[in-house]
Amino acid sequence: MAGVRPYTVELEPGTAMNFWVPNETLDKPKKGQKPSVKASPTKPVVVLVHGFAAEGIVTWQFQIGALSKKYSVYVPDLLFFGGSATDKAERSPALQAECLAAGLRKLGVERCTLVGFSYGGMVAFKLAELYPDMVRALVVSGSILAMTCSVSDETMERLGCGSSSELLLPSSVKGLKTLLSIAAHKKLYFPDRLHKDFLEVMFTNRKEREELLEGLVIDTKDTKIPKFPQRIHLLWGENDQIFQQELAHNMKEQLGENATFEGIKKAGHLVHLERPCVYNRCLKRFLASLPHEDGAQK
Repeated sequence: MAGVRPYTVELEPGTAMNFWVPNETLDKPKKGQKPSVKASPTKPVVVLVHGFAAEGIVTWQFQIGALSKKYSVYVPDLLFFGGSATDKAERSPALQAECLAAGLRKLGVERCTLVGFSYGGMVAFKLAELYPDMVRALVVSGSILAMTCSVSDETMERLGCGSSSELLLPSSVKGLKTLLSIAAHKKLYFPDRLHKDFLEVMFTNRKEREELLEGLVIDTKDTKIPKFPQRIHLLWGENDQIFQQELAHNMKEQLGENATFEGIKKAGHLVHLERPCVYNRCLKRFLASLPHEDGAQK
């Protein structure tokens, strides 16, 4: 109904990435056959990059339909989420960015705006740094440029967690409830049965995801602020307890004149799920403000 279908891109032997892609870019396969890419996107491309606790279609369920009328919307599942996987040993955000860029190119995407949430925001920043000609603009929510040792230690201590994997890879209903209570501004009520199903479906590939978290943290002294040519809009839940507003304001100053900040009241880390109508309105306003470029994908 939102106008997207799942499609798996084989990047190379041993590495495949799943995407939700616009219906009009895939052919209608005969019975028993897989669809193939028949066309490049015809509208400006928006790529929605998910966070660590859920795959793409769950993370962006309230945004896809809202955007698909005016934009060609692509929703990837990063490596070790939603059927995407690799036999490579590397677990860095740079690898995620490289695979995402390669997958988009195979789908006919030459230029796009990235919308990244949490872990997906870090991947989006890295993709914009590595492939500036592909990324025209960035919208980032609840994320930072890089997870340094100092930020990681301060965040975990403040939240009362022993490690990021303890918080982000819960193994019990109690652990999942703790994660949701920290991530949301208002208490979310779900029956335990739903929590159990969510744990079973969304927290697969635990070993590889723990390695992703380990690969995320870098030494504080190794931090460099790239000079991004793109416009960057920081769209934040004002009550975000994981990456607080202060971090966003500091990041805006570090990023320079191309960066803007917008806060959404009565919303936490899961701002796009807690207040989707407000989030979508802010997102659409930013997308509409981008200068027109010749060509369908601009």
